[in-house]
Amino acid sequence: MTAIPLVDLSAQHAAVADEVAAGWREVLARTAFIGGPQVAAFEREYAEFIGVPHCVGMGNGTDAIEIALRALGIGPGDECILPANTFIATAEAVTRAGATPVLVDCADDDTYLIDADAVEAAVTSRTSAIIPVHLYGQAAPVERLLPLARRIGARVVEDAAQSQGARRNGTSAGALGDAAATSFYPGKNLGAYGDAGAALTSSSDVEARMRMIRDHGSPAKYQHEVLGVNSRLDTLQAVVLSAKLRRLAAWNSARRAAAARYDELLSGCEAVIRPRTLNGNEHVWHLYAVRVPDRDLVLKELHAAGIGAGIHYPVPIHLTPAFAEMGYPQGAFPVAERSARELLSLPLFPEITAEQQECVVSVLRSAL
Repeated sequence: MTAIPLVDLSAQHAAVADEVAAGWREVLARTAFIGGPQVAAFEREYAEFIGVPHCVGMGNGTDAIEIALRALGIGPGDECILPANTFIATAEAVTRAGATPVLVDCADDDTYLIDADAVEAAVTSRTSAIIPVHLYGQAAPVERLLPLARRIGARVVEDAAQSQGARRNGTSAGALGDAAATSFYPGKNLGAYGDAGAALTSSSDVEARMRMIRDHGSPAKYQHEVLGVNSRLDTLQAVVLSAKLRRLAAWNSARRAAAARYDELLSGCEAVIRPRTLNGNEHVWHLYAVRVPDRDLVLKELHAAGIGAGIHYPVPIHLTPAFAEMGYPQGAFPVAERSARELLSLPLFPEITAEQQECVVSVLRSAL
């Protein structure tokens, strides 16, 4: 049996290879390797795609969250509420901005999105930001968080790294809060050929501060107003992202079709809890994550059969050694901890075939 990868990046590369090669030749001819016109072009294109006035390219998604927080004035002495079931970068960025991450559970066992009621219960006088994570390809219920944030004077900063093209009640993920950050890590729905990211906002003042912080705190060469970082979007990566952005809507449609096929193939399999799309969401299926008993044994069987399944994420943030000092005990966030034990991501990419999915489900059923 031919191996089936979790993500097949070679098919995407083939679709854009000629366009990327031509774009890279132009960059090389101009020798505009930092901040070339291709970066500005992609920033305009992605802002228009999301439906916000401003997009600022960054070196990666982690920097984008940190810089968005700092541009909003969030730092030492502030608390930022975020879900326990996210990639560690969300909490890392808060800590790097000088603020304190405060964790809450996810709301249920089939969407895994942040629990809005738990957010309200976690608010203190120091709460300055709420960071909903648009997990696995669908948007968190930001409309439940915004009134709370406005009432307490906090900002809503979206972690939109897994949701490029997703919509909630007709509005794009990334345009729902005060600012948003996204990653263009190669495996994302919109992926670069290396690390890249961006931050989004509707505020021209916030945009200006983002641009300054990402470039050594400098609004102009050798003029340094604040302590910044070096996190500029690479010009070569901007070429890749522009080429892929033109195809993203079609690729997301193919992901939806593949997710629907998994739903059909897994119907009647009581041992598998399938993911659910929250009402009002247009899902883009960055991942198709199911819950299964004996997950690690099932994963071993899938791998033995050449099925590239994965786990997102095996350890909630509060149980990682890096954040042990937060002091949350095991059992503090039961839904997040249960998902960490049971979630399994099945192979999903725009070009996956019906035959490949049938093979995945056949092996999965056999393993169960």
